[in-house]
Amino acid sequence: MPFPLKPMLSKSVDRLDLVPDVPGLVWEPKWDGFRCIVFRDGDEIELGSRNDRPLTRYFPEILEPLKASLPERCVVDGELVVVTGDGLDFDGLQLRLHPAESRVRKLAAESPSSFVAFDLLAIGDRSLLDEPFSVRRQALEAALAGARPPVHLTPISTERAVGADWFDRFEGAGFDGVMAKDPSLPYVQDKRVLWKVKHHRTADCVVAGFRWHKDGKGVGSLLIGLHNDAGELQHVGVCASFKATFREELVELLAPLREDALEGHPWRSWVESEAHETQRMPGAVSRWNAKKDLSWEPVRTERVVEVEYDQLQSGRFRRVARFIRWRDDKTPAECAYDQLEAVAPAELTVLFGGG
Repeated sequence: MPFPLKPMLSKSVDRLDLVPDVPGLVWEPKWDGFRCIVFRDGDEIELGSRNDRPLTRYFPEILEPLKASLPERCVVDGELVVVTGDGLDFDGLQLRLHPAESRVRKLAAESPSSFVAFDLLAIGDRSLLDEPFSVRRQALEAALAGARPPVHLTPISTERAVGADWFDRFEGAGFDGVMAKDPSLPYVQDKRVLWKVKHHRTADCVVAGFRWHKDGKGVGSLLIGLHNDAGELQHVGVCASFKATFREELVELLAPLREDALEGHPWRSWVESEAHETQRMPGAVSRWNAKKDLSWEPVRTERVVEVEYDQLQSGRFRRVARFIRWRDDKTPAECAYDQLEAVAPAELTVLFGGG
Protein backbone atom coordinates (compact mmCIF):
# COMPACT_ATOMS: atom_id res chain seq x y z
CA MET A 1 0.00 0.00 0.00
CA PRO A 2 1.57 3.31 -1.05
CA PHE A 3 2.64 6.02 1.38
CA PRO A 4 1.25 8.58 1.47
CA LEU A 5 -2.31 7.47 0.75
CA LYS A 6 -5.06 9.82 -0.38
CA PRO A 7 -7.90 9.79 2.19
CA MET A 8 -11.56 9.34 1.29
CA LEU A 9 -13.31 12.73 1.41
CA SER A 10 -16.77 14.14 2.12
CA LYS A 11 -19.18 16.61 0.59
CA SER A 12 -21.08 19.20 2.62
CA VAL A 13 -24.80 19.01 3.29
CA ASP A 14 -26.53 21.98 4.93
CA ARG A 15 -28.94 19.99 7.15
CA LEU A 16 -29.21 16.52 8.59
CA ASP A 17 -32.49 15.86 6.80
CA LEU A 18 -30.75 16.40 3.44
CA VAL A 19 -28.45 13.42 3.95
CA PRO A 20 -29.72 10.62 1.65
CA ASP A 21 -31.74 7.89 3.35
CA VAL A 22 -29.28 5.06 2.69
CA PRO A 23 -30.06 1.64 4.25
CA GLY A 24 -27.95 1.18 7.37
CA LEU A 25 -26.47 4.68 7.12
CA VAL A 26 -23.71 5.12 9.72
CA TRP A 27 -23.32 8.34 11.75
CA GLU A 28 -20.12 9.53 13.43
CA PRO A 29 -19.04 12.69 15.24
CA LYS A 30 -16.91 14.92 12.99
CA TRP A 31 -13.64 15.40 14.81
CA ASP A 32 -11.98 18.80 14.55
CA GLY A 33 -8.32 17.93 14.15
CA PHE A 34 -5.73 16.84 11.59
CA ARG A 35 -6.73 14.00 9.28
CA CYS A 36 -4.08 11.33 9.74
CA ILE A 37 -3.50 7.92 8.14
CA VAL A 38 -1.24 5.75 10.32
CA PHE A 39 1.06 3.23 8.63
CA ARG A 40 2.54 0.67 11.03
CA ASP A 41 5.01 -2.06 10.17
CA GLY A 42 6.41 -3.47 13.40
CA ASP A 43 8.34 -0.73 15.17
CA GLU A 44 8.09 1.60 12.19
CA ILE A 45 5.25 4.12 12.22
CA GLU A 46 4.56 6.91 9.74
CA LEU A 47 1.81 9.51 10.09
CA GLY A 48 0.48 10.72 6.75
CA SER A 49 -1.65 13.82 6.32
CA ARG A 50 -4.38 14.74 3.88
CA ASN A 51 -2.03 16.99 1.89
CA ASP A 52 0.83 14.46 1.73
CA ARG A 53 2.73 16.35 4.43
CA PRO A 54 4.28 13.83 6.86
CA LEU A 55 3.19 14.48 10.44
CA THR A 56 5.45 11.99 12.23
CA ARG A 57 8.10 14.43 13.47
CA TYR A 58 5.51 16.83 14.91
CA PHE A 59 3.75 14.29 17.15
CA PRO A 60 6.45 12.09 18.71
CA GLU A 61 4.41 11.48 21.87
CA ILE A 62 1.70 9.52 20.03
CA LEU A 63 4.06 6.94 18.47
CA GLU A 64 4.49 4.67 21.50
CA PRO A 65 0.74 4.67 22.33
CA LEU A 66 0.04 3.71 18.71
CA LYS A 67 2.49 0.82 18.97
CA ALA A 68 0.77 -0.31 22.16
CA SER A 69 -2.75 -0.12 20.70
CA LEU A 70 -2.53 -1.02 17.00
CA PRO A 71 -1.84 -4.39 15.34
CA GLU A 72 1.76 -5.10 14.29
CA ARG A 73 1.09 -4.36 10.62
CA CYS A 74 -1.81 -2.13 9.64
CA VAL A 75 -3.00 1.08 8.00
CA VAL A 76 -5.56 3.07 10.01
CA ASP A 77 -7.44 6.22 9.03
CA GLY A 78 -8.30 8.67 11.78
CA GLU A 79 -7.81 12.09 13.32
CA LEU A 80 -5.15 13.66 15.50
CA VAL A 81 -6.71 15.93 18.13
CA VAL A 82 -5.62 17.87 21.20
CA VAL A 83 -8.07 17.49 24.08
CA THR A 84 -8.42 19.92 26.99
CA GLY A 85 -10.89 20.22 29.84
CA ASP A 86 -12.94 22.58 27.66
CA GLY A 87 -13.00 20.43 24.53
CA LEU A 88 -10.97 20.01 21.38
CA ASP A 89 -8.24 22.63 20.99
CA PHE A 90 -7.55 23.19 17.28
CA ASP A 91 -5.40 26.25 17.98
CA GLY A 92 -3.17 24.13 20.19
CA LEU A 93 -3.03 21.48 17.48
CA GLN A 94 -1.90 24.00 14.88
CA LEU A 95 0.91 25.18 17.13
CA ARG A 96 2.33 21.67 17.06
CA LEU A 97 3.54 22.18 13.47
CA HIS A 98 6.75 23.92 14.45
CA PRO A 99 10.09 23.64 12.61
CA ALA A 100 12.27 23.63 15.76
CA GLU A 101 12.83 20.18 17.27
CA SER A 102 13.13 21.61 20.79
CA ARG A 103 9.80 23.37 20.41
CA VAL A 104 8.17 20.19 19.10
CA ARG A 105 9.32 18.28 22.20
CA LYS A 106 8.17 21.03 24.54
CA LEU A 107 4.69 21.21 22.98
CA ALA A 108 4.42 17.41 22.93
CA ALA A 109 4.73 17.47 26.72
CA GLU A 110 2.51 20.52 27.28
CA SER A 111 -0.31 19.71 24.84
CA PRO A 112 -0.11 16.00 23.97
CA SER A 113 -2.21 14.68 21.13
CA SER A 114 -4.72 11.85 20.94
CA PHE A 115 -5.58 9.67 17.96
CA VAL A 116 -9.17 8.77 17.11
CA ALA A 117 -9.49 5.87 14.65
CA PHE A 118 -12.47 5.61 12.30
CA ASP A 119 -11.40 3.26 9.46
CA LEU A 120 -9.11 0.31 8.85
CA LEU A 121 -7.50 0.14 5.40
CA ALA A 122 -5.14 -2.81 5.79
CA ILE A 123 -4.17 -5.40 8.36
CA GLY A 124 -1.31 -7.88 8.05
CA ASP A 125 -0.96 -8.66 4.34
CA ARG A 126 -4.63 -7.96 3.63
CA SER A 127 -5.84 -4.77 1.96
CA LEU A 128 -9.35 -3.70 2.94
CA LEU A 129 -9.72 -0.89 0.42
CA ASP A 130 -12.20 -2.85 -1.68
CA GLU A 131 -14.23 -4.10 1.28
CA PRO A 132 -17.46 -2.29 2.26
CA PHE A 133 -17.29 0.06 5.23
CA SER A 134 -19.41 -2.32 7.31
CA VAL A 135 -16.67 -4.97 6.99
CA ARG A 136 -13.88 -2.46 7.60
CA ARG A 137 -15.62 -1.19 10.73
CA GLN A 138 -15.97 -4.69 12.19
CA ALA A 139 -12.30 -5.33 11.48
CA LEU A 140 -11.38 -1.98 13.08
CA GLU A 141 -13.31 -2.78 16.25
CA ALA A 142 -11.53 -6.13 16.52
CA ALA A 143 -8.12 -4.58 15.79
CA LEU A 144 -8.57 -1.87 18.45
CA ALA A 145 -10.25 -4.04 21.07
CA GLY A 146 -7.29 -3.51 23.38
CA ALA A 147 -6.67 0.15 22.58
CA ARG A 148 -5.95 2.45 25.49
CA PRO A 149 -5.90 6.26 25.77
CA PRO A 150 -4.69 8.36 24.06
CA VAL A 151 -5.75 6.03 21.20
CA HIS A 152 -9.52 5.81 20.77
CA LEU A 153 -12.15 4.25 18.53
CA THR A 154 -14.74 6.74 17.29
CA PRO A 155 -18.33 5.89 18.24
CA ILE A 156 -20.87 5.17 15.51
CA SER A 157 -24.63 4.82 15.29
CA THR A 158 -27.14 3.76 12.67
CA GLU A 159 -29.81 5.94 14.34
CA ARG A 160 -30.35 9.34 12.73
CA ALA A 161 -31.64 10.63 16.07
CA VAL A 162 -28.30 9.81 17.69
CA GLY A 163 -26.49 11.65 14.92
CA ALA A 164 -28.72 14.66 15.52
CA ASP A 165 -27.99 14.46 19.25
CA TRP A 166 -24.23 14.45 18.60
CA PHE A 167 -24.63 17.35 16.19
CA ASP A 168 -26.23 19.51 18.88
CA ARG A 169 -24.73 18.28 22.11
CA PHE A 170 -21.04 18.08 21.28
CA GLU A 171 -20.68 21.36 19.42
CA GLY A 172 -19.70 23.17 22.60
CA ALA A 173 -16.75 20.82 22.97
CA GLY A 174 -15.32 21.90 19.62
CA PHE A 175 -16.74 19.22 17.35
CA ASP A 176 -17.25 20.24 13.74
CA GLY A 177 -20.58 18.47 13.15
CA VAL A 178 -21.33 14.89 12.11
CA MET A 179 -20.37 12.50 9.33
CA ALA A 180 -22.64 10.08 7.49
CA LYS A 181 -21.28 7.00 5.70
CA ASP A 182 -22.84 4.48 3.34
CA PRO A 183 -21.98 1.07 4.89
CA SER A 184 -21.69 -0.54 1.45
CA LEU A 185 -18.98 1.79 0.14
CA PRO A 186 -15.40 0.63 -0.44
CA TYR A 187 -12.58 3.00 0.51
CA VAL A 188 -12.43 5.40 -2.44
CA GLN A 189 -9.30 7.53 -2.32
CA ASP A 190 -9.52 11.29 -2.89
CA LYS A 191 -13.25 11.17 -3.76
CA ARG A 192 -16.08 13.01 -1.99
CA VAL A 193 -18.37 10.08 -1.37
CA LEU A 194 -19.17 10.67 2.32
CA TRP A 195 -21.48 13.34 3.75
CA LYS A 196 -20.69 15.93 6.39
CA VAL A 197 -23.14 18.22 8.15
CA LYS A 198 -21.53 21.27 9.76
CA HIS A 199 -22.81 24.12 11.88
CA HIS A 200 -23.66 27.38 10.13
CA ARG A 201 -24.68 30.62 11.80
CA THR A 202 -24.84 34.31 10.95
CA ALA A 203 -23.39 37.41 12.61
CA ASP A 204 -23.45 41.15 11.98
CA CYS A 205 -19.88 42.44 11.83
CA VAL A 206 -18.07 45.75 11.37
CA VAL A 207 -16.08 46.12 8.14
CA ALA A 208 -12.69 47.55 9.16
CA GLY A 209 -10.53 46.89 6.11
CA PHE A 210 -9.97 44.80 3.02
CA ARG A 211 -7.36 42.98 0.98
CA TRP A 212 -6.93 43.25 -2.76
CA HIS A 213 -7.68 40.18 -4.85
CA LYS A 214 -4.61 38.34 -6.06
CA ASP A 215 -5.33 39.37 -9.65
CA GLY A 216 -5.35 43.02 -8.59
CA LYS A 217 -8.73 43.67 -10.21
CA GLY A 218 -10.93 43.97 -7.16
CA VAL A 219 -11.41 43.31 -3.46
CA GLY A 220 -10.42 39.81 -2.43
CA SER A 221 -11.70 39.82 1.16
CA LEU A 222 -13.19 42.04 3.83
CA LEU A 223 -11.61 42.25 7.28
CA ILE A 224 -14.36 42.13 9.88
CA GLY A 225 -14.60 42.69 13.62
CA LEU A 226 -16.81 42.45 16.71
CA HIS A 227 -16.77 44.52 19.88
CA ASN A 228 -15.81 42.86 23.15
CA ASP A 229 -17.27 43.70 26.56
CA ALA A 230 -14.86 46.64 26.87
CA GLY A 231 -16.08 48.10 23.60
CA GLU A 232 -12.87 47.30 21.71
CA LEU A 233 -13.18 46.13 18.12
CA GLN A 234 -11.60 42.70 17.81
CA HIS A 235 -10.56 41.13 14.52
CA VAL A 236 -12.65 37.99 14.03
CA GLY A 237 -11.60 37.00 10.50
CA VAL A 238 -12.46 37.73 6.89
CA CYS A 239 -15.33 37.14 4.51
CA ALA A 240 -14.43 36.31 0.93
CA SER A 241 -15.17 34.12 -2.11
CA PHE A 242 -16.83 36.95 -4.02
CA LYS A 243 -17.91 36.80 -7.64
CA ALA A 244 -15.75 38.84 -10.03
CA THR A 245 -18.45 41.45 -10.58
CA PHE A 246 -18.95 41.93 -6.84
CA ARG A 247 -15.19 42.27 -6.27
CA GLU A 248 -15.20 45.22 -8.66
CA GLU A 249 -18.33 46.71 -7.05
CA LEU A 250 -16.65 46.59 -3.65
CA VAL A 251 -13.84 48.82 -4.91
CA GLU A 252 -16.36 51.59 -5.59
CA LEU A 253 -18.39 50.94 -2.42
CA LEU A 254 -15.33 51.13 -0.17
CA ALA A 255 -13.62 54.04 -1.91
CA PRO A 256 -15.30 56.78 0.21
CA LEU A 257 -14.45 54.87 3.40
CA ARG A 258 -10.73 54.81 2.56
CA GLU A 259 -10.42 58.57 2.97
CA ASP A 260 -8.71 59.42 6.29
CA ALA A 261 -9.32 55.83 7.34
CA LEU A 262 -6.43 55.65 9.81
CA GLU A 263 -7.59 58.65 11.82
CA GLY A 264 -9.09 57.10 14.90
CA HIS A 265 -9.06 53.61 13.40
CA PRO A 266 -9.17 50.96 16.19
CA TRP A 267 -6.48 48.95 14.42
CA ARG A 268 -4.24 51.88 13.53
CA SER A 269 -1.14 50.39 15.12
CA TRP A 270 -1.57 47.18 13.15
CA VAL A 271 -0.17 48.71 9.98
CA GLU A 272 3.19 48.94 11.75
CA SER A 273 5.28 45.81 11.23
CA GLU A 274 6.61 45.90 14.82
CA ALA A 275 3.10 45.36 16.15
CA HIS A 276 2.94 41.88 14.66
CA GLU A 277 5.84 40.50 16.62
CA THR A 278 3.83 39.93 19.80
CA GLN A 279 0.17 40.09 18.77
CA ARG A 280 -2.16 38.15 16.49
CA MET A 281 -3.58 40.57 13.94
CA PRO A 282 -4.17 41.16 10.24
CA GLY A 283 -1.08 41.74 8.13
CA ALA A 284 1.21 39.35 9.94
CA VAL A 285 3.23 36.87 7.90
CA SER A 286 1.27 33.69 7.27
CA ARG A 287 2.64 30.82 9.34
CA TRP A 288 1.60 28.42 6.58
CA ASN A 289 2.86 30.34 3.56
CA ALA A 290 5.57 32.97 4.08
CA LYS A 291 5.10 34.21 0.51
CA LYS A 292 1.39 34.90 0.94
CA ASP A 293 0.58 38.62 0.95
CA LEU A 294 -1.51 39.46 4.03
CA SER A 295 -1.19 43.24 3.77
CA TRP A 296 -4.49 45.10 4.13
CA GLU A 297 -6.13 48.46 3.48
CA PRO A 298 -8.01 50.16 6.36
CA VAL A 299 -11.46 51.70 5.94
CA ARG A 300 -13.50 53.82 8.32
CA THR A 301 -15.55 51.51 10.52
CA GLU A 302 -18.97 52.74 9.40
CA ARG A 303 -20.46 49.80 7.50
CA VAL A 304 -22.00 46.61 8.85
CA VAL A 305 -22.13 43.32 6.99
CA GLU A 306 -23.99 40.11 7.77
CA VAL A 307 -21.87 36.98 7.30
CA GLU A 308 -22.34 33.25 7.65
CA TYR A 309 -19.83 31.34 9.75
CA ASP A 310 -19.57 27.79 10.99
CA GLN A 311 -17.58 27.97 14.21
CA LEU A 312 -16.16 30.50 16.66
CA GLN A 313 -12.83 29.50 18.16
CA SER A 314 -10.66 31.56 20.51
CA GLY A 315 -12.76 34.62 19.70
CA ARG A 316 -12.38 34.31 15.91
CA PHE A 317 -14.20 32.60 13.08
CA ARG A 318 -12.48 29.31 12.43
CA ARG A 319 -12.83 29.55 8.64
CA VAL A 320 -13.47 32.22 6.05
CA ALA A 321 -16.96 33.65 6.51
CA ARG A 322 -19.43 34.05 3.63
CA PHE A 323 -20.88 37.42 2.70
CA ILE A 324 -24.69 37.51 2.93
CA ARG A 325 -25.72 41.17 2.73
CA TRP A 326 -25.05 44.71 3.90
CA ARG A 327 -26.88 45.69 7.10
CA ASP A 328 -27.38 49.44 6.77
CA ASP A 329 -30.11 49.15 9.39
CA LYS A 330 -27.48 48.26 12.00
CA THR A 331 -24.87 50.51 13.61
CA PRO A 332 -21.28 49.34 14.16
CA ALA A 333 -21.79 49.70 17.92
CA GLU A 334 -24.40 46.93 17.78
CA CYS A 335 -21.88 44.43 16.42
CA ALA A 336 -20.67 42.63 19.52
CA TYR A 337 -19.87 39.11 20.67
CA ASP A 338 -23.05 38.94 22.72
CA GLN A 339 -25.11 38.39 19.54
CA LEU A 340 -23.44 35.03 18.95
CA GLU A 341 -25.13 31.88 20.13
CA ALA A 342 -23.52 30.47 23.24
CA VAL A 343 -23.33 26.67 23.36
CA ALA A 344 -22.59 24.94 26.65
CA PRO A 345 -19.54 22.67 26.37
CA ALA A 346 -20.29 18.97 26.29
CA GLU A 347 -18.40 16.50 28.44
CA LEU A 348 -15.66 14.89 26.37
CA THR A 349 -15.64 12.02 28.83
CA VAL A 350 -18.78 10.78 27.07
CA LEU A 351 -16.52 9.80 24.17
CA PHE A 352 -13.15 9.45 25.91
CA GLY A 353 -14.30 7.62 29.02
CA GLY A 354 -11.82 7.65 31.89
CA GLY A 355 -9.10 8.86 29.49
